[in-house]
Amino acid sequence: MGARALVHGLHAVRWLLKQHPERVRQIWLQTGREDARGNEIAELARAVGLSVQRADARTLDRMSEEGAHQGVIAEVEAAAGWSEDDLWNALDALEGPPLLLVLDGVQDPHNLGACLRTADACGVHALIVPRDRAATLTPAARKVAAGAAETVPLVTVTNLARTLRALRERSIWIVGTDADAAQRSQDAKLTGPIAAVMGGEAQGLRRLTRENCDLLVRLPTAGAVESLNVSVATGMMLYEIVRQRGCARDK
Repeated sequence: MGARALVHGLHAVRWLLKQHPERVRQIWLQTGREDARGNEIAELARAVGLSVQRADARTLDRMSEEGAHQGVIAEVEAAAGWSEDDLWNALDALEGPPLLLVLDGVQDPHNLGACLRTADACGVHALIVPRDRAATLTPAARKVAAGAAETVPLVTVTNLARTLRALRERSIWIVGTDADAAQRSQDAKLTGPIAAVMGGEAQGLRRLTRENCDLLVRLPTAGAVESLNVSVATGMMLYEIVRQRGCARDK
């Protein structure tokens, strides 16, 4: 039996029941939650042979350690990380342009969890991290991710520069962020297959990572602070990509 994890929130639990019901072990739904989304969760659970336990809001608050559970919590078999082969197979199966997030040496588990949560919201297909000197999916990271650790595959690679070169060979545009870059993110074309590369907390992008980027962009800032927290910067970068892709679909 693998490790267990608690997943909070309607979106994450609904996604798991639809995509990976075999990993769901138990569902708790808030007492009195009879709205359409709560009923859908209950119906999806029953369809795969799971009973739904009712619990009051205080119990769910305690289980989620005051997280934003939205009235539903699932206990699941924790997702296994992806290998590079898993990544290549997934990319081969995609129908639309891939969107990948690469974290180059992010070491704070809270930042990893926050980046996973934003990645889920922005439709990122996988998050790539190096094996060494990088945060892993600790309980703290999973808590901050609020379920996204189960919905966004985490790919751990031995050699990040080599992986970036392999992505480029698959016609994926490698876009790194750098405060000193000449081009602003909103002025770059970010509508095709993209791997967005974010630097670590201390030194930003490492030299080899930077050299393997096709393009470097800077995020817009108007204040006196020179740098942004990596999870905030990740959100800004990914939402710029989402904005541009949305505009492209509307045209």
